[in-house]
Amino acid sequence: MKLLFLHQNFPGQYLHILRRHIREGVHDLLFLSQPNTNSLAGVRKMEYPLVRAPLKQADPLLHDFDLAMLRAQSVAARARELVKLGYEPDVILGHNGWGELLHLREVWPRVPIIPYFEFYYHTSGLDVDFDPEFPMDADKRSQVRIRNATNLLGLELATLGQVPTRFQGSTYPDWAQPKLRHVPEGVDLDLCKPDPGAEFAIGERRWRKGSGRRLVTYVSRNLEPYRGTHIVIRALPKLLAACPDVDVVLVGGDSVSYGAAPAGGGSWKDRFLAELDAPLDPERVFFPGKIPYDSFRAMLQASSLHLYLTYPFVASWSLREALASGCTILGSDVGPVQEFVTHGETGMLFPFLRHDLLAEAAIDLLADPAQAARLGARARAWAEAHLTLDETHRTMHAVMEEAIALEGSARQGFPAPRRSAKKRAGTRSSAG
Repeated sequence: MKLLFLHQNFPGQYLHILRRHIREGVHDLLFLSQPNTNSLAGVRKMEYPLVRAPLKQADPLLHDFDLAMLRAQSVAARARELVKLGYEPDVILGHNGWGELLHLREVWPRVPIIPYFEFYYHTSGLDVDFDPEFPMDADKRSQVRIRNATNLLGLELATLGQVPTRFQGSTYPDWAQPKLRHVPEGVDLDLCKPDPGAEFAIGERRWRKGSGRRLVTYVSRNLEPYRGTHIVIRALPKLLAACPDVDVVLVGGDSVSYGAAPAGGGSWKDRFLAELDAPLDPERVFFPGKIPYDSFRAMLQASSLHLYLTYPFVASWSLREALASGCTILGSDVGPVQEFVTHGETGMLFPFLRHDLLAEAAIDLLADPAQAARLGARARAWAEAHLTLDETHRTMHAVMEEAIALEGSARQGFPAPRRSAKKRAGTRSSAG
């Protein structure tokens, strides 16, 4: 079968699916992406040039939609070149949010299209207004609602849609639910696993679980309110005072992935640090920025307590990897986290807005190593039961078969997926 994947930043959410197809060696894999340096042996990567420049000084309500249409036009131009070469895929998969899929129905009318749907935006009730410290004005609410334009076009276009978690699928309207299929995103459990001998280092400082100073960890692609950076930073003075043998590492960049940038410029991290009554001890609190994936894995393995916070929004890959690594997890008590962490069983939860309760819960867990160890072991067991790449591949296979049947295609069905062999190690940048 010919499988066509699309994501402006290859390989996007398709890394594990592609690796499995490469190992099985059954399907022809073609990936359309904007230029980047990433590659996978066994996948033909074709870059698409932009057919025009983005609109200058576009109305803010049009900015994201213009970029989506620009990508759609550019991908369609490349797709028509493929048609001239005799190429027609059997299934098309791509992240809907970037707009790349939106003109492909006209290029290949009978080919099943399975967009990856990440989140349907709401002007209230989910991420917007969740944190009263950062209210949203009416103009911004309109912009949030308009962001669903690409979502809505993708839902009309899709044969079926893929959602990574049940919570994220639930954000879509009731009328869209019949098209959506939950494809759980698994973790390489042989790569992300407990390792009592793992050592994490920042410069000359080194930590190993069960030896020397203890390590509290926090990860976000960028340090910002959507992932609770302000809550964590405000909890640190109390935590550090109560636990003198504890150090803290906060991994993430100083840009903005989600939500607004701070008024007046600068980074959210610097703004929140400036609010504290006294500076944090640089010999105990570390901000290494973004770190290589192998260091990220070692950090999770060396962690005595891992903090994971998010608004009611998209769940991070790092949460799955922390579970697989057997971390003791203290997370925010919101829908996307509750899907992965059960309070008192696979971790502990606290009310997101209460930095005082975060500090108290962290202190209690650090004071009870036996309970922390039980929670970490149960987190790993849960990952082994629910986050296998076999399950991801099996479910994705079933969705593709269903999409082919829905399009009424006479194409030959997929061969049954094989159980995975020993996983290969890989690299990925840490992301929250």
